[in-house]
Amino acid sequence: MNIGEKIRSLRIEKQLTQAELADRCELSKGFISQIENDLTSPSIATLIDILEILGTNLREFFSQDVDERIVYTKEDMFETDDEQLNYNLKWLVPNAQKNEMEPVLLTINPGGRYKLEKPHEGEEFGFVLSGIICLNVGERVFKVRKGESFYYHPRQNHYISNGGKTIARLVWVSSPPSF
Repeated sequence: MNIGEKIRSLRIEKQLTQAELADRCELSKGFISQIENDLTSPSIATLIDILEILGTNLREFFSQDVDERIVYTKEDMFETDDEQLNYNLKWLVPNAQKNEMEPVLLTINPGGRYKLEKPHEGEEFGFVLSGIICLNVGERVFKVRKGESFYYHPRQNHYISNGGKTIARLVWVSSPPSF
C-alpha cells in the first residue's frame, strides 16, 4: 500500500490543499508534501489526526476491501407508506443517508402529498416518471409533468403534492440526504 498516494487521494477528494490539511492538523505544508511523496512516514498519532480530518480512520484506511457496491436490486430497497398523507416512499439505495446523496422513488396518490420539509443545506433534484406533481417551494408552486425534472436549493419550506386525478411517481434525489 502506498500511504502517501492514498492520503493525497483522500485530501483531493475532500477538496483540501496541502496547506489547508496541514493547518487543520497543526503540521507544516512541507511535512504533508513529504508524506504524500513517501519521503517520510507519520507517527501513528499523526496519521490518526490526518485521517480524522480526511473523514476516515485507521481501519478503513488500511482496509483492502475495494468491493464497492454498485448495483442494487429490488430486494435491497426499503419502503414505507404514509396513509395519512397518501404516499409511498422507496429508498433505492440502502443506507444512502450515509452517502452524499439519497435517491428515492416517491409515489403519491391523487390528493396526497409528501411531508413538509424545513429549509436545509444542499440541493434537490427530481424527475417525474408519471402523472403531474406540484412542487411547493416557499410561497411558489410549480407544476412538473411526466418527463420533466426539477432542481433547487431547499432554502425554504418545501413539499411535493399531487392535485391530479392519477398516481404520480418521481425519482427524487436529495444531497445531502434528508429523507
